[in-house]
Amino acid sequence: MKPTYFVYLSLMLVVGCASTKNRRLHKQIDRTLHSSTFENQFTGLLVINADTKDTLYDRNSHKYFTPASNTKIVTLYTALKLLPNRLPALKYRFVGDTLFIQGTGDPTLLHPYFKDSTAVHFVRDYDYISLNLNNFNTGRFGPGWAWDDYQYGYQVEKSAFPMYGNITRIFNKDSLQVTPDYFKDSVIELNYQNNRMEDRNLFFYGSNRTDTLHIPFRTDTSLTRKLLEQATGKRIQIAKTFPAGKKDTLPGMVSDSIYKHMMVESDNFLAEQLLLLASSILSDTLNGAKAQQYMLKNKLSSLKQRPRWVDGSGLSRYNLFSPQSLVHILYNMYQEQPRERLFNLFPVGGVSGTLGDWYAGESSPYIFAKSGSLGNNYCLSGYLRTQSGKTLIFSFMNNHFMHPSKKVKKEMEALLKEIRDTY
Repeated sequence: MKPTYFVYLSLMLVVGCASTKNRRLHKQIDRTLHSSTFENQFTGLLVINADTKDTLYDRNSHKYFTPASNTKIVTLYTALKLLPNRLPALKYRFVGDTLFIQGTGDPTLLHPYFKDSTAVHFVRDYDYISLNLNNFNTGRFGPGWAWDDYQYGYQVEKSAFPMYGNITRIFNKDSLQVTPDYFKDSVIELNYQNNRMEDRNLFFYGSNRTDTLHIPFRTDTSLTRKLLEQATGKRIQIAKTFPAGKKDTLPGMVSDSIYKHMMVESDNFLAEQLLLLASSILSDTLNGAKAQQYMLKNKLSSLKQRPRWVDGSGLSRYNLFSPQSLVHILYNMYQEQPRERLFNLFPVGGVSGTLGDWYAGESSPYIFAKSGSLGNNYCLSGYLRTQSGKTLIFSFMNNHFMHPSKKVKKEMEALLKEIRDTY
């Protein structure tokens, strides 16, 4: 026999074995998804090879699901496409001896995690400062957000010029501690059913409490001015209009640190403000819908199922995305970004953030993905590294289950491990 025949025969055996293994894996996934855990719910799963685009498994990938915080994947893609390496901290213009400033939606100013003070140091150098906030053209909450969640740290108001993350932090350490201390006289030491009055910044914290509360505060132009005056030690005027002419931009923090915190900690506030920042690049108006419309018309025009995309964080149940759309976006990022940078922005299974207690690898991480949780919904979309060295892109979406989400997560974890070990 000719040597080429043996090469051909060996190749056919390898391909045949791989094909048999893939068929067995497909059947195993089918069995799992037809088990009692997934029986009385709505499930979609799409898995593709990141390098060949071959489909490993597809179930309901063309159908719409409530994505929860998987929406942040689309917000991340928007930020990567539209925002510069350093986020715009504010826009400004000089008229005579007066510095006019305008917010861009940058969420990092005196934020409890980032502690950025770029804008504060910039403003301190001038004596005559006018602040204009009339470019904010959207609601403080997103469409479909729960009205009674105003008091919880996961539903923070959006604003043009956020400070301190638009959050009041209250804890007891020998004495009552409040950040920003502007609100110290607005805290009543009382055990009350709510953390804050709905319509004003009056907070409640029982004298016997030992935990730390993160309570959103109501934002308005007057409060922003007062907080900025306190932080800068300068008198700030409110300008009803911004002077005509070219605006300059003050560069702020490096963007990846904000992206990573948004994804790893599933920070809703950062997600919403990043959409506002993206809109500030496209126009003078701060409205996340402008960035969404631009992306859907341009960068995401090839999606086969046009999504219903209403916020940046996924807090709203109005959002609707298909697994196919999320895999499409994840594939685009995989093609456009360096692997190390991309995977570093996502929560890592068994290591960080919302995946710290799930999807742990045996010798090294194998899941780099964003989870999404709402009542009766759990989704996970991202990247999977197999033991054979392949990279897969997947979107695993589960809606409308009635049992504890932990049960769904356990089945998902077992299935993804099977894919890791077999493909």
